[in-house]
Amino acid sequence: VQLVESGGGLVQAGGSLRLSCAFSGFTFDDYAIAWFRQAPGPGKEREGLSCIHSDGSIDYQDSVKGRFSISTDNAKNTVYLQMNSLKPEDTAVYFCAADVGIDPCTYYSSHYYRFPSWGQGTQVTVSS
Repeated sequence: VQLVESGGGLVQAGGSLRLSCAFSGFTFDDYAIAWFRQAPGPGKEREGLSCIHSDGSIDYQDSVKGRFSISTDNAKNTVYLQMNSLKPEDTAVYFCAADVGIDPCTYYSSHYYRFPSWGQGTQVTVSS
């Protein structure tokens, strides 16, 4: 499985960005793609943001609910994360990750390490 993120950059507070995660190599019908971020600084762990399953179900964490939106284009094998009303505290490296099965979206927020396949990350910087 391969995942490649793109779309990061520098944006002013209140602005928007759309991240893309192009994925390939899946041979399973049941899988999920989740977005995570890791803020700079010691001790910062990866934070789960949102998850979309191949059955169409979607989950958001409270920290981004109402501001971020996850979607997928199955024809392009790409998952998007639309980020609106960005804040300086959204500054981080953003990753997408994939796992197979029926329940990855139930544990992505608390057990990011269970996701075996990761992209290289894309930097998002929000200036105040």
